[in-house]
Amino acid sequence: MATKNILIVPGDGIGQEVTAVGKKVLDAIAAKFGHEFHYDEALIGHVAIEATGEALPAESLEKMRKSDAVLFGAVGHPKYDNDPSAKVRPEQGLLKMRKELGLYANLRPIKLFDELLSASSIKPEILKGADILFFRELTGDIYFGEKGRKNDGDTAYDVAEYSRYEVERIGRKAFEAARTRKKKLCSVDKANVLETSRLWREVIQKLALEYPDVEVEHQFVDSTAMMLIKNPCRFDVVVTANLFGDILTDEASQIAGSMGMLASASIGDGTGVYEPIHGSAHDITGKGIANPLASILSAALLLDISFGMKDESDLVISAVDQVLKQGFRTVDIADATTKPENILGTAAMGEAVLKFI
Repeated sequence: MATKNILIVPGDGIGQEVTAVGKKVLDAIAAKFGHEFHYDEALIGHVAIEATGEALPAESLEKMRKSDAVLFGAVGHPKYDNDPSAKVRPEQGLLKMRKELGLYANLRPIKLFDELLSASSIKPEILKGADILFFRELTGDIYFGEKGRKNDGDTAYDVAEYSRYEVERIGRKAFEAARTRKKKLCSVDKANVLETSRLWREVIQKLALEYPDVEVEHQFVDSTAMMLIKNPCRFDVVVTANLFGDILTDEASQIAGSMGMLASASIGDGTGVYEPIHGSAHDITGKGIANPLASILSAALLLDISFGMKDESDLVISAVDQVLKQGFRTVDIADATTKPENILGTAAMGEAVLKFI
């Protein structure tokens, strides 16, 4: 039995709906295995701006630092998308959380459940067996470099910047993970054009000498984007920079059939944050149709990575698998063969998973 403090940070839009389901799954696991999970909640994003004027209030950050793990939803709101001049934006809360908590490694498992082979736009014979673990660097690159306007606002710039230690620490985590899998690592960069990528490749090459048992491949980002769709099974562990990782993992969501299926873990040397990779999706907010499986699978990652509860994590993943085997789907992963009565809403899909747990 273990006692843990979990902070629930629903955020905006469907983040609130799916995170509620993820929490129920954690409750079920605690009851089944005799653990004691204590919960608190915190604000981030648009809801935080509305309440406090800040995208990440100091109180929320303090709660994050004191918790054993964070189950997070999403941030974003259409009103900011249509107003480029807004000084305070929901996404600033997300970036600040990553920076302040030192969350430099974003893990995104791209694992295809066989039952969803037909949910992707990619041919089943190309997809079958795909299982990729992405390591996206999270606290450097163009998102955090100097940015601004000049020439009376007619020219804009964003500076991409990396330090050797930033590449080294994410690279080391990726090499360690590769050792536990197929001992294959693909490092993605744009070293034929970008100086930051040349440093990236230099550091990964040097690290490779410490891991002679891991086969290392270097790929340009444009080539990788093509190969992910052409032959996803050739990849096992992939490590890349912040911007490239953002784009490639969203592309890779097509391998899993939907963004609603993809979980992620953002980790560093302290509190880990676990979240679905999808956004706040305000077009479906409040309709009760959002897919909660990515939040449920994020809870499984939380149990495994932050708490070392492998059996508990495996049970959650198995429950999701069983629900899919039974033919149950949310609307984003349904296809022409799905029976209308098997298309479930957010809460009902959560209940189906809970039954198997």
